[in-house]
Amino acid sequence: MIKVNGKELPWTEGLTVRQVLLQKGYTFPLLAVKLNGKSVPKDKYETTPVQDGDQVQVIHLISGG
Repeated sequence: MIKVNGKELPWTEGLTVRQVLLQKGYTFPLLAVKLNGKSVPKDKYETTPVQDGDQVQVIHLISGG
């Protein structure tokens, strides 16, 4: 199991940050992702593995004035 924003999600072999975002339905173009407290650059989502027991935090970035 992994946790995404505090909610459990089944872990599978080969899981990446991109796959977690797709499984959870995060499609907003401006996202910030942390894996175990460390920021993951957007260009690394496809190649960054998520291991069993990891914690993923996804934050929607909203701009405004």
